[in-house]
Amino acid sequence: MTTSAQVIKTRLPNPPPPVDILLKTVHTALEELKAKDVVEIDVRGKTSVCDFMVVVSGTSTRHVKSIADEVVRNAKQLDCQPLGVEGEREAEWVLVDLGDVVVHVMLPRVREFYALERLWTVGDEPPQEYADAADGEGR
Repeated sequence: MTTSAQVIKTRLPNPPPPVDILLKTVHTALEELKAKDVVEIDVRGKTSVCDFMVVVSGTSTRHVKSIADEVVRNAKQLDCQPLGVEGEREAEWVLVDLGDVVVHVMLPRVREFYALERLWTVGDEPPQEYADAADGEGR
């Protein structure tokens, strides 16, 4: 009795696409589905989780889910498999983790409540009084 050998198909992981190409692909997906208020935040040096966060709004839960799905679809075309997608069921805040880039798609009220832009940009600019003094206005 002979049995046929099973072949296990393996594939070496491809290196992830460069961050600039991944960001461009994300922005293309966001434009295609008319995401609102797109903000890109450079978090290099602030966290080891990713290099960039992209925060956008959708007009409804259906729009939020569709935007996230389009980001995933476009990333897969680069052979970039998302590390995770969270929040699809409720679709008030969907997080798409693409490794170096994390995309947050949120309803406006959820985005306002959590204020991720403020959280990740605190300390990026000097306080206003120092900026005025540098301009010669603060004397």
